[in-house]
Amino acid sequence: MISDPTMNTGWQQSLLESIPNPIIPGPLSDTARLDSAGAGDGGNAFRLTLAYPIRGVEAEYADPVRRALERTAGIPVTLSVGFEVPDFPRTGNQPIPPGVRNLIAVASAKGGVGKSTVAANLALGLSALGARVGLLDADIYGPSQPAMFGVAAGVRPDSDGKRIEPLTRHGIALMSIGFLVDVNQAMIWRGPMVTQALQQLLYQTHWPTLDYLVVDLPPGTGDIQLTLAQRVPLSGALVVTTPQDIAVLDARRGIRLFEKVAVPMLGVVENMSVYRCPHCGQEAAIFGHGGGEALAQECGTLWLGSLPLVPGLCERMDQGNPPVVSEPDSDLARVFVTLAHRVAARLAQVAHEQAPGPRIIIEEG
Repeated sequence: MISDPTMNTGWQQSLLESIPNPIIPGPLSDTARLDSAGAGDGGNAFRLTLAYPIRGVEAEYADPVRRALERTAGIPVTLSVGFEVPDFPRTGNQPIPPGVRNLIAVASAKGGVGKSTVAANLALGLSALGARVGLLDADIYGPSQPAMFGVAAGVRPDSDGKRIEPLTRHGIALMSIGFLVDVNQAMIWRGPMVTQALQQLLYQTHWPTLDYLVVDLPPGTGDIQLTLAQRVPLSGALVVTTPQDIAVLDARRGIRLFEKVAVPMLGVVENMSVYRCPHCGQEAAIFGHGGGEALAQECGTLWLGSLPLVPGLCERMDQGNPPVVSEPDSDLARVFVTLAHRVAARLAQVAHEQAPGPRIIIEEG
């Protein structure tokens, strides 16, 4: 029987090691902490704390942990569930914007795969799970986040001459080059100019306290993308692809780029995977099937899941109506929130793997 809330926590760690994470491969011990909380009503009280947001999905964690606790204790237990998003462990020399805990890059090795749509709804999905989220539109040549978040042309953020205040839409702190230039004019900038512009957007924006800053990177795997990946202190990156062979081929180069600059790969997302007829319900893999999952297995990274090809999604995004906020109870919104849940859990797992071990100091007597 468990009765002493001050007892050694080794058994709690062992218990979490025996419970699989419900959203990603691996045990809960990688991304959660279990603490005694004193006597509860009719039993012992505990608190389970996840290292990523879980609002709305607490039962997925509470039920198996409570059952395991009650088997161990032999009596009913009281379990509360919450989360605390920690700072990602830093290994490089790049400074991180004040108040930003984690930077997540959303990348694609080629255009037209829906990267910006994924980035927008990933940010909104993280917010729906309870996180404080910002979105940096780093696609300097083709900024699309202003339209996707319903920001009217000509709207400009406030500035005191030193720092720029991000705009806020649907609870997301937004910054984009599209807020500062005429998006109807061609952006004729060389690589160093693009890198400098992005760094100014990142470091000269007065970001609020953020658990996650999602960075919508420009498509491609050239010098610009390589330089940005080296200059921005990314916590992790995910690559968006579509199922067809040519897109998967490009996505493989994108994964290798992040490996080259030691940015942790969070996984692969396959967009436009399956089309479901709204009239008869029949499904068709218009662009092929399984390319993204096979790529993830080949590259040793996590398969984050597939997103359907949905008629009208492009129009809704162009009108500033992302499904996570405009249709939160829809199947598509739930798919995006599940993606956000999985990405956040994977980032917490990577942070656990990269956390420095205890320091051993030997003092001479």
